[in-house]
Amino acid sequence: MTTDVTEITVIGDDDTGLVANVTSLLFERGINIEDLDQAVRDGVFRMYLAVDTSEMVCTEETLREDLNDLGDDLGLDVQVRFPADRETQQIAVLVTKESHCLEALFEAWANDELGADIGVVIGNHDDLQPLAEHYDVPFHDIGDEGGQQNEERLLELLAEYDVDLIVLARYMRILSPNVVFRYEDRIINVHPSLLPAFPGAEAYRQAVEEGVRVAGVTAHYVTTDLDQGPIITQRAFDVPDDADLPEMKRRGQPLEADALLEAVQLHLNGDVSVHRGRTSVRENGTRYQLGLPDEIEEFTPDRPVDGIGSAVAEDR
Repeated sequence: MTTDVTEITVIGDDDTGLVANVTSLLFERGINIEDLDQAVRDGVFRMYLAVDTSEMVCTEETLREDLNDLGDDLGLDVQVRFPADRETQQIAVLVTKESHCLEALFEAWANDELGADIGVVIGNHDDLQPLAEHYDVPFHDIGDEGGQQNEERLLELLAEYDVDLIVLARYMRILSPNVVFRYEDRIINVHPSLLPAFPGAEAYRQAVEEGVRVAGVTAHYVTTDLDQGPIITQRAFDVPDDADLPEMKRRGQPLEADALLEAVQLHLNGDVSVHRGRTSVRENGTRYQLGLPDEIEEFTPDRPVDGIGSAVAEDR
C-alpha cells in the first residue's frame, strides 16, 4: 500500500529489551514513530512500526544498515520499506490446484487493472505452472509430494522477488507466524464462506450440511488466527434446497475470484486500512461493491422498523 510513512518490520525469537533497542535507535536518528504494534505467537516476536523519516539525521542507506546491524546483534530479521520502495508494487500469488482466482488476477493484470505487477506464482503443487508460463510469470513449486510447503524456501522467494503483497488464490495451506508476522496486513486470502461462519476446511460442505439458504465468500487479511483476519470484501449467493457440493462450488467460485480481485485492488489503491482488527474503506469506497450489489436494495423491506408504532401513537 502506497503511503508517506516508512514501514519497519522486526521478526525474531522473543526476548526482553527488543522494543527498547529498536525504538532507541530510531530516536537517536531523529525519527518519529507514528504507529507501533507488537505481538508474540509460538515464540516468534513481531514488531511493526510506521515512522516518519522526513527529518531524520541520516541517509536511508545508513538507517537500513544500522537496523540490519542491530538485527544481527540481537538475532532479529529487520525489513525496512521506504515510500519510494513501493512505487511499483510486486505481487506474489500462492496457489494449490484451483485456477479460477489465479485466472482472474492474470486477466486483470493483462488489462492494466491492478496497478501492480504479478512478479511470481508460488505453489505447493505444480498443477498451475502452465497457466503462469502462459503469462510469462515465474513459477516455483515449494511443496513436497504431499503438498507440504517449505516455508524457508517460501521466505527466500518472497525476499528474492521483493514482494509487497501476497495473494492466497485458493492456497490450501496455513502460513505460520514466521511468515504472517513478516507481511502483516499484506497477505490477502479468499475463503468460501461468509465469515465468521464456517471457518477452516471444507466450508462449502459445512454450509450444505447446515442447510443454509444463503452462502457466500469472504476476502480478508491473513492473521495468525485461522480465517479470523479483518474482512475486506464479501459476496453472497442463494442456495437451492437441493444444492449439493458441486453446485455450491459452481455458484461460489466466480464470486471467490470477484471478491478476491476487488480486495486486491482496494489494497493496492490504498483505499482500505486496518484499525483494531477491522477494515475501513476510505473516501473512494463508492468505487467498489464490497458486499451485495446496490440493486438488492430494491428488494429489501424497509418496514416495519422498531419505534414506528410508538411514533404513530404520539401523533394521535
